[in-house]
Amino acid sequence: MMQASAGFSRSEDARTCAVEASVAARSGLDGEPVSLAVVFASSEFAPAAEAVLDGVYEATTPDVLIGCVADGIVAGDTEIESGPAVSVWTASLPSTPEAFHTQLAEGPDIATLQEPGSPVLAAPGDRRFIGWRPGSSHLLLCDPFTFPVDVLLRTLAEEVPGARVMGGLASGARSPGQTRLFLNREVVRSGAVGVAFGDDVEVVPLVSQGCRPVGRPMTVTGADRNLVTELAGRSPVERVKEVFEDAPIEDQELMRRGLLVGCVIDEHKVEPEVGDFLIRTVVGADPESGAIAMGDLVKVGQTIQFHVRDEASAHQDLQDGLKRLRDRLPEGPAGALLFTCNGRGSNLFSEPDHDAKAVARELDDLPLAGFFAGGEIGPVGSRNFLHGFTASMAVVRARSLP
Repeated sequence: MMQASAGFSRSEDARTCAVEASVAARSGLDGEPVSLAVVFASSEFAPAAEAVLDGVYEATTPDVLIGCVADGIVAGDTEIESGPAVSVWTASLPSTPEAFHTQLAEGPDIATLQEPGSPVLAAPGDRRFIGWRPGSSHLLLCDPFTFPVDVLLRTLAEEVPGARVMGGLASGARSPGQTRLFLNREVVRSGAVGVAFGDDVEVVPLVSQGCRPVGRPMTVTGADRNLVTELAGRSPVERVKEVFEDAPIEDQELMRRGLLVGCVIDEHKVEPEVGDFLIRTVVGADPESGAIAMGDLVKVGQTIQFHVRDEASAHQDLQDGLKRLRDRLPEGPAGALLFTCNGRGSNLFSEPDHDAKAVARELDDLPLAGFFAGGEIGPVGSRNFLHGFTASMAVVRARSLP
């Protein structure tokens, strides 16, 4: 059995706000114990982060708690992008998840943090090792200044295939030391906090990158790290010009605002569709050499397709993803956590509360909480990636074990 519930408050006092949000969340569990609480507080409460935690524990006694302070928060079908607020998500789970705090050395030194022969990562401060196993599900909230999440995700892909990670980079801080992460009764200012779920809990991901393709898929025939030096046997800049000239006027305008590249995840797929691409930004072009630079590494033989993003495509992509998710989960999930980019919300959509309302409409007002992130974590295909301008959602439900 599993239950989830969510609540929020907009009281101006940090402790009162946390108490009210926690009472609302706790009341939806029908008296069941709180195995996990996930807490998101607006950046106005960063100086009073300890008071937020005190308020949560005054109102409820979770076995495990994680969370963070952020630019804005999600509470049910509402997105609160300014002003004081606290959103609390509680769940009564079949088993208690394992909470952890980890910090990683960046670069090749990551190898020194691995226990020989074991696919685990260490917290170097106390040498405590955190286990990851194939098929495991995790929530992860990171400090963008001190935690190299891309290193972690690459290591997991190599060492622990199938491990699933959902979460995001805490927003709201402007410099190192200002981030506020929550781990049980502690406020943490660096690294990452998270939980590892037991095998009796299933986390189903939804990653909506909000783009649509333009032109046709093409094979990278020349590459150097993040540079595409030849595309389908021609200059990449020439290929961009071809796509631009063939595109309708509205797509040409979107290409002028910002061109994106979708990298096909599964090269065995004959006709890749929306959702089969990992979206990355075109960060520059060299008219002299004809090369284009991407916001990620690229290899010869990869299939890529140019993409554009606007309000309409982001809306449609999320709607389609939610409909697929609803069909996949006919019995219904217990609840969900939403990590949406701080470039979405009112920065992208003319409709207020866009992402939160879409989830509520398609998934029958399931208990939902979340925050506006500075980068979103979620899987595309079989690998976990760090995204931008994405809505990444972790849908949590009890797993039927044999």
